[in-house]
Amino acid sequence: MGSELYDTSRNEVIWGLANSRWLTRAWLTRSGLDSLRLTSGELAGDHGRVSARGLLQAPTWSPFFKGFEPYHKLLGTIENTVAHPSAILTFPYDWRLPVSSHAQALAAAARAHLTRWRSHPAQIAARAHAVDGREARLVFIAHSMGGLVTYAALNRGGDHDLADDTRGVMTLGTPFQGSVVAANILNALQGAPLPLPHNRLATAAATMPGVHDLLPRFLCLEDGPTVRHLTPADIGDLGGDKELFATSQKFFGDLFHQPLPQHRPVAGIGQETVQSLQLHAGVVRASEYCFREDSNGELKRDKHGRPLRYPVKGDGTVHRVSASLVRRAMPIHAQHGALASGKQARRAVADFLLEDDHLGPDQADEGLGLNVPDYVHPQTPWDLIITGTDDAAGIECSVSAVDGNYIRPARVQADGDDRLRATLTVPDTGLYRVTVRSEHSHTLTQLVFAGPDGTTYLDE
Repeated sequence: MGSELYDTSRNEVIWGLANSRWLTRAWLTRSGLDSLRLTSGELAGDHGRVSARGLLQAPTWSPFFKGFEPYHKLLGTIENTVAHPSAILTFPYDWRLPVSSHAQALAAAARAHLTRWRSHPAQIAARAHAVDGREARLVFIAHSMGGLVTYAALNRGGDHDLADDTRGVMTLGTPFQGSVVAANILNALQGAPLPLPHNRLATAAATMPGVHDLLPRFLCLEDGPTVRHLTPADIGDLGGDKELFATSQKFFGDLFHQPLPQHRPVAGIGQETVQSLQLHAGVVRASEYCFREDSNGELKRDKHGRPLRYPVKGDGTVHRVSASLVRRAMPIHAQHGALASGKQARRAVADFLLEDDHLGPDQADEGLGLNVPDYVHPQTPWDLIITGTDDAAGIECSVSAVDGNYIRPARVQADGDDRLRATLTVPDTGLYRVTVRSEHSHTLTQLVFAGPDGTTYLDE
């Protein structure tokens, strides 16, 4: 959801505007998300109606995924690192569509960009400082689903020399093995009662191959005394499209047999993240622990034969194991939507752009976790939880309006071992940013959307 989408048939932005009025109309009116649903023609391959016009320019929000911060800070860091701004190409894409549909487009865009840059005067001048006067190669910096698109482009994009012309790929919170959050999204219509925005997203997501590409591909479904992978029948039971899931599983099963060249994964850590699920009469019950297998494929069990549970956490959307194709990843304390905009990630990206050899990932310091609701009601108290400490000294917490002057501090207090709690309110509907600062940890942020109570649609 990091690209702005534009409906060419209606001449309007359908995802990515920056104001609370647009968010309220999108999520709380009857037809607010109609343009995001895929038509039968789009599912058949006609993708001309919606155009991805650029990367997000302002914060926005979605249920379950919570907030999305824009990429201008990351782009600013990259511009200050490379030889010339012309060395940079952004690649927005229609995230509703399957990952496979973007492979050739990204491969072609990357090849054309590299060809242009190699003839650019700034690249020619920079070669004088490169070891052996080497020509420029590609470096992909990809957040979330963008890492899957990059993986597909390098192996299914039709350019067999593209991998050789790639120096490295850095992925930030990419769900290589999927996320249980996607199952929660599709289940919102038939699961436990949820606020209206969650139901709105479920209705649209059921038509989206891109959401089915994010469903878990790892061992996650507790089924009696064992744990197994999700099947197309399970996806149909929980509210998804079993054919879209089956197609996705085959694509990624084939893709994962191919390497991702010079891959440097960045994984968000320390945040409470759903990692497994149970399915009862079509209702998903997600849990914050995962399972492991021995090298022979046997499920790890305790002395009583029960599957062992491992609470490894993650970035609030993608658990740490899913964020890397290899065991080793660069850990950063951050929520998923803010992962690419934080100082730690931007510092890692700059270092990755400048290095010649793979020096290995940095080690993460101890840090805090942040857990907030994704949807709240104006003038109604709600709680946030800070994990990783029960000492409120030196912890600053505040909530501020994204598109206004409202900002209020919040008092945090101990709430058990390694937990702090703060109670907040916001005055009106809109998008708000929670910020937690500490003397001994990195700053954490998360977006929260405030809307009316109940399930009644607002007037259009």
